Amino acid sequence: LSFYFLCKMDDVDYVEYSHYNYSSITTAEGTVSQHKESCLKEGTCMLLTVINVVIFLLGFFGNILVIWISGFKMRKTVNTTWYLSLAMSDFLFCAFLPFNIVNIAMKEWFFGSFMCKFTSAALSINMFSSIFLLLIISMDRCVSVMFPVWAQNHRSVQKASAVVVFAWLLAAGMSIPSLIYRQVHTNSDGSQSCYTNYDTTSTHMITVVTRFIVGFGVPFTIIIICYSIIIFKLQNNRMAKSSKPFKVTTALIVAFFVCWLPYHVFVLMELNHRQYDLNVLTTGIRVVSSLASANSFLNPLLYIFMGKDFQKKLKSSLISKMENAMADERPTTTSRHI
Repeated sequence: LSFYFLCKMDDVDYVEYSHYNYSSITTAEGTVSQHKESCLKEGTCMLLTVINVVIFLLGFFGNILVIWISGFKMRKTVNTTWYLSLAMSDFLFCAFLPFNIVNIAMKEWFFGSFMCKFTSAALSINMFSSIFLLLIISMDRCVSVMFPVWAQNHRSVQKASAVVVFAWLLAAGMSIPSLIYRQVHTNSDGSQSCYTNYDTTSTHMITVVTRFIVGFGVPFTIIIICYSIIIFKLQNNRMAKSSKPFKVTTALIVAFFVCWLPYHVFVLMELNHRQYDLNVLTTGIRVVSSLASANSFLNPLLYIFMGKDFQKKLKSSLISKMENAMADERPTTTSRHI
């Protein structure tokens, strides 16, 4: 997920049109095209392309696996509802990642105005839905620990599904700016770029700060409070502290924090871009954007390696399918397998 900025640098309008390169500088004399280097000749560009391809492959198929297991192979519970929703959010991110990979490698946007807006909105929805779901999971864990009897009587899959729908609607609402401000620009050399054109500096500031507060700051503050209560309540209960759901959720939250905090830091730094070296800022944005993308494939790895239920269902499902595929056909009056 990358947000682009339009910033005025003294008498020069400096426009970032794509993820990782500036395509034009507008001066009083007119637009001066910059030389468009091939991605093959730039080590950073090639490395980021390869990294994003790996993220796409692992995230796309990894999240399909989690959706298959949690949605079709495991008994429906509140916990599997949370995990299924997170996997669907990460899958949505990975499904649109190839558009950005092509944009990185070719340094040009080929997919038109609609996909420019919709791709950015989809990636924004992933960020907001992920943190909202992690917040919901943390609050659910906290309530279950503080009021176990009440939670046992009132927690249900139907209520969890309703909360998930609300979280997705809220995430979609927070992503509306991507639909409004994303534009396709035709450069002086005839190439096209997909970028975010904020109307004013104040609009840029309000959008970025609001995204940070709603999509990171406030949720993580509440999550820390919830986990502090949980740890305090369970400090003498070894069995509860070693439970797999608690450990998996903790790992998911830590992964999100590590992947997304650097991104938000650099996006906030853009608001005062004159105070920083431009090369450092743009290179940093490239790196932290890929780090944020990596969160989409880390989650399924955490489910599989830390969740015993996921491991068991994965092994049993694969083994049964292999046995069924390799078994000899025998005439029978009834069949247990389709």
